[in-house]
Amino acid sequence: MRHGVRLGVDVGSVRVGVARCDPGGILASPLETVKSGKGDIDRLVELVGEHEAVEVVVGLPTSLSGREGPAAESARRFAGRLAGRLPEGAVRLYDERLTTVTAEAGLRAGGVRGQARRRVVDQAAAAVLLQAALDGERLTGRPPGEIVRGSS
Repeated sequence: MRHGVRLGVDVGSVRVGVARCDPGGILASPLETVKSGKGDIDRLVELVGEHEAVEVVVGLPTSLSGREGPAAESARRFAGRLAGRLPEGAVRLYDERLTTVTAEAGLRAGGVRGQARRRVVDQAAAAVLLQAALDGERLTGRPPGEIVRGSS
């Protein structure tokens, strides 16, 4: 397992959920929700610096069949813009199928309801995504997903 803090990012059209893990890559935890749009990439770059993150794992929303639609295309563009602001190889895309569903179920089971759940579901989805990526790396010994090359 590689050492270092990683951030998980769940990109949405309204909100961007962010999670982080400990330096040992054991446990992912919700961190912050960033408003999508102007300034979102700037805030993520700030978070990378604040947490001294070595990598950012961006969720790639695919259908259950593995096909990529408009949401995946949007996530790829977002990841490319973020990668353009960070060191080479610092951004990876990782399959996020069912992360929001899993996060919603966990929050519901924990008694988080209504408006409170909407405020944190994106962070929780980012934590589910990041935890899956960490677990996958631990299991296979290989970094998760695919490296993203920067774009402007």
